[in-house]
Amino acid sequence: MSKRGVGRAFAISMALVLVFALVYNFIFAGSDPFMPGDNEIIVAFLDVGQGDSVLIRSRNHAVLIDGGDINRAEPVMGYLRRMGITRLDYVIATHPHSDHVGGLISVLSRVDVGRVLMPYVVHATATFGTFISVIENRQIPAHAPVPGESFRAGIIYFTVLAPVYGFAGSNMNDASIVVRLDHGETSFIFTGDAEAGSERAMLASGQNLRADVIKIGHHGSRTSTTEAFLDAVMPVAAVISVGGGNRFGHPHNDVLSRLNERGIAVYRTDLMGSIFMASDGGRVVLLDIYS
Repeated sequence: MSKRGVGRAFAISMALVLVFALVYNFIFAGSDPFMPGDNEIIVAFLDVGQGDSVLIRSRNHAVLIDGGDINRAEPVMGYLRRMGITRLDYVIATHPHSDHVGGLISVLSRVDVGRVLMPYVVHATATFGTFISVIENRQIPAHAPVPGESFRAGIIYFTVLAPVYGFAGSNMNDASIVVRLDHGETSFIFTGDAEAGSERAMLASGQNLRADVIKIGHHGSRTSTTEAFLDAVMPVAAVISVGGGNRFGHPHNDVLSRLNERGIAVYRTDLMGSIFMASDGGRVVLLDIYS
């Protein structure tokens, strides 16, 4: 392992130190464990069952990626209220499937949103139709990003890696917006439900895919997280957003084997609930915050 790789792994292993400090401050100093420091971001992989929702926040800005299914709207709104978030700079709807955009209907209806990023695809469902109607009724600016575009919300900086338009065809999952979040020396990749085809396109594009943490594609389905893609990302940690006992058999054993063979730490929302990670630009740590 490279010197930098050892450093990242060591940073992850230091989580208990940060947890102790966090608990100490919360109990004895009354500080808010959800409030990042001046140069810190918190990435919250929210437990929305069999779906995706990721909240990225700094002290003054926030970005939400997906919102789980429509029956998970209140839990997502509960997280936003508990974290004191009344405005989202960006909402990224990775693709139109209901387990990603359903919960966003309530969010877009009740929270001030600066801009919605969504792929240029449609889905003939009542859920997606309602999602579009809310955007139109509230006159929220919407944009279909292309690979290479970058967006900033304060110190939250992310670059679009996918989808490559004209490639996804009839596979709605491969239309997923994939973004890379960079904060100092640390980085995260959020993959939506991108499958092997989209992963091949990202590999062929020559973009920088390296990241410390990856949100595993399509809830750990064996159609995603190919060996070549993992080897390009080289993550230290992987997060799988998945519902317990789901009927799809996610996460698939093949995916878990690929991760284990590479020594990648795996965190699952079905086993751990919401998963919180923090970065100060120099290291990524796991936070022990009960959601």
